[in-house]
Amino acid sequence: MAKTCKPDLLAFLVYAILSFTFPLQAQPTQTQTIKDTLIVGVAGSEPFVFENNPDRKGIAHDIWENLASRENWNYKYKTFNTVDEALTSLKKDELDLVVGPISITSKRLEKIKFSQPFYNSSLTIASRNDNLDLWQKIKPFFSTKLLMAVLIFLIILAFVGTLLWYAERKESPDQFPSDPLNGIGTGMWLAIVTMSTTGYGDKAPITVAGRIIAGSWMVISIIFATSMVAGIASTLTLKSLGTSTITNIEQLKNKKVATVGGSPSEVFLKEFNTKIVRVNHLEEAISKLKKKEVEAVVYDRPQLLYYLNSHNEEDLHMAKAEYYKLNYGFAFPLNSTLTYEVNRSLLELAVEQEIKDYLDMYLGKDE
Repeated sequence: MAKTCKPDLLAFLVYAILSFTFPLQAQPTQTQTIKDTLIVGVAGSEPFVFENNPDRKGIAHDIWENLASRENWNYKYKTFNTVDEALTSLKKDELDLVVGPISITSKRLEKIKFSQPFYNSSLTIASRNDNLDLWQKIKPFFSTKLLMAVLIFLIILAFVGTLLWYAERKESPDQFPSDPLNGIGTGMWLAIVTMSTTGYGDKAPITVAGRIIAGSWMVISIIFATSMVAGIASTLTLKSLGTSTITNIEQLKNKKVATVGGSPSEVFLKEFNTKIVRVNHLEEAISKLKKKEVEAVVYDRPQLLYYLNSHNEEDLHMAKAEYYKLNYGFAFPLNSTLTYEVNRSLLELAVEQEIKDYLDMYLGKDE
């Protein structure tokens, strides 16, 4: 028995040694995977990436160069016009990573890897700050909602007028003629005078049924009718005195909205049935907004904020509403082993407040 157990014991020892050593060998070391010179794709918009500006590189650029310096990595840049172009090249293993405001989405995670986020962003709306023209001021009078409200109100008045005429036509024919058209018209007039508390006194119910109907209408009009009229009046006033600024995404339904093609904002806009106008750059979207080719621009908040501030765009307005929270990170091929070192360095930069310093420098301390 002792002789037969030795092979089993030897096999067990070999298995144990392999189990402990295999995971270590399965994870390539940095020297095995880091090239002599990394190919770094650069894509995105200001203030994260600046093109042809030697004085300012951008938030993502500065973070990467700080990180690479800590790791003693050599690299060279390859610039792309759009983030989509850079990610396409990354998927083909033509790049080692992409630096810029790359939104981390579930769809992108299927084909590429991401570092931990270095910035938390969101989407917002930029629109013109023009005063309303004459048509925009009177347009609310022709809206479907207002016309429906007026129609319902007239139906209610006709119903009350008919009840008053039916109750009074025999006892008070001088006030409520037997002719239905004139009689109901008189009843509607009494209902309007009662509702508005004008009280001309030219018409008044004399029967018990008529007074019950009139009294009930007084209570109903106080609770319902006056509130409806006040709501319509306030809506019309706000519309006529306001501006063309867009404050929420619901206002953009069925309207033309510009956004950068392939960005998460394009997916977001599809959910709200807007007419999407795709552009290649934020500058192109803003240009279309100024030319009144679109009603608004929907894009990442920090880029819009930086653009409006740096270009002194007083005629444009950025909404306070924020949508579709986004995280920015660096992108890598699926087989990349750079992510661990990048994540560790990003954590160090965050703890040392260096990332915050970059954000404050480009976006201001309020951010």
